[in-house]
Amino acid sequence: MIFPALARDPQGVALGDGVRTRSWAELDDRVRRAARFLLDEAGLCPGDHLALLMGTRLEGVEMLLAGILSGLWVTPINWHLTAEEVAYVARDSGARLLVSDDEFAATAKSVHDNVVCAGDELERALAGASDAPFDPDGPAGGNMIYTSGTTGRPKGVKRAAAPSLAALLEGWRAYGHKVGLDGTGAHLVTGPLYHAAPLMFAVYDQVNGAPVRITPRFNPEALLDTLREEEIAHTHLVPTMFVRLLRLPDATKDRFSAPRLDLVLHGAAPVSVAVKRRMIEWWGAVFVEYWGGTEGGVNTLVDSAEWLAHPGTVGRAVDPFEVFAVDEAGERRPPGAEGLLYARHASLARPFVYHGDPEKTESAYLPSGAFTLGDVGCVDPEGFVWLSDRRSNMIISGGVNIYPVEIEQVLQEHPAVADVGVFGIPDEEWGEQVKAAIQPAAGFDPSSELAAEILEFAREHLAGYKVPRSIDFESELPRDTSGKLYTRRLRDRYWSGRAAKI
Repeated sequence: MIFPALARDPQGVALGDGVRTRSWAELDDRVRRAARFLLDEAGLCPGDHLALLMGTRLEGVEMLLAGILSGLWVTPINWHLTAEEVAYVARDSGARLLVSDDEFAATAKSVHDNVVCAGDELERALAGASDAPFDPDGPAGGNMIYTSGTTGRPKGVKRAAAPSLAALLEGWRAYGHKVGLDGTGAHLVTGPLYHAAPLMFAVYDQVNGAPVRITPRFNPEALLDTLREEEIAHTHLVPTMFVRLLRLPDATKDRFSAPRLDLVLHGAAPVSVAVKRRMIEWWGAVFVEYWGGTEGGVNTLVDSAEWLAHPGTVGRAVDPFEVFAVDEAGERRPPGAEGLLYARHASLARPFVYHGDPEKTESAYLPSGAFTLGDVGCVDPEGFVWLSDRRSNMIISGGVNIYPVEIEQVLQEHPAVADVGVFGIPDEEWGEQVKAAIQPAAGFDPSSELAAEILEFAREHLAGYKVPRSIDFESELPRDTSGKLYTRRLRDRYWSGRAAKI
């Protein structure tokens, strides 16, 4: 049985988005029918790829579950992307079917020949599909979330597949318990379903018995109401949300009470010590911070009590991971010494690969099987992990990974740009914001009008969150004789005096 709550409360609410709901019986039936539609009618086979391009709605969860449980690799596509970017992900993933909704149907149909839309079309397909149960010994699929890299193009992260559906469900449930998502209360999704953390944390909790409530977009005051009124027990937030919540009027904050709330997972972006301390003072010791990524999931955890004793840490390694720092030669650093951080899984030689990119996969691993996300930091003598910088200069803004090379490649196409460097600068609300340093081409004089023209060009070719918030014009960018850009020389003027560089 996929959902243990089905046996004890078939008509209880299993999934809702504030407008529509599904009971456990309905969700179980729809997931089974969707799986049979994908395999029998749409012609997909275990091991094939399915992509989803839709807003934050019930069908997104249903189709993800149906795809993975029927042995498919499922890629939720970020709907903020431009049509060109969506086309790349759909093509690179090898998706044989793209499921969309009315809002994004035009984009979906412009980039893929095989599209099914949520609504009447999908409902007809499900009504005519078999409701045959899943075979526990059948093949298991997985999600393949796209994350950018130093090549400037996003790459699909494909984790090691479970040997069977039964093993997959057992693994999901165990993973949920490990991070506190034990199904003992309602789970609130506050982020878009194309992000790995809010999506999969909800799935782990749901297969342990938790009803899941989806919010279409984050609103701080509405969040407080939902936590209280729907007796939410578990949720996942990012530091940007903390900042917005703390900016609410004191009277609003003083009225807040959510006695059922006992777990707020957070990660995906750096959080300031002051902001987190204020959230703990307000909501209590319900916060559990993690460090990890799409590649390996959660590598470290720290609860509120441990964090207050070690403010700023991202916790200690969780089973089955070991975390350590290495020097430039790949040798382990002693406790407390800074280096590139690696995580090693106790039983999996390679927990993930980058889809279609063996070179990128190889570059992520040491011969021992330990992998890196590119973060720099240290592991202290007690085993607590501390982050200090990021080797790749990746920008994390509001919990979203933004990679400078992709943006630089677009800006370089503008005729006024002779050279460009993109990096993150401090932002109180978002953690970091995107800054571009540009060396104007001959014949172009730096001006606010030129900056506006370049930014408009960027908006035409990039998703909105990737567009630089501002531009600095430089007479010449600092590069060495091999052409390598000294990004730190540009960044340091903004990060001076701060202990952390992210």
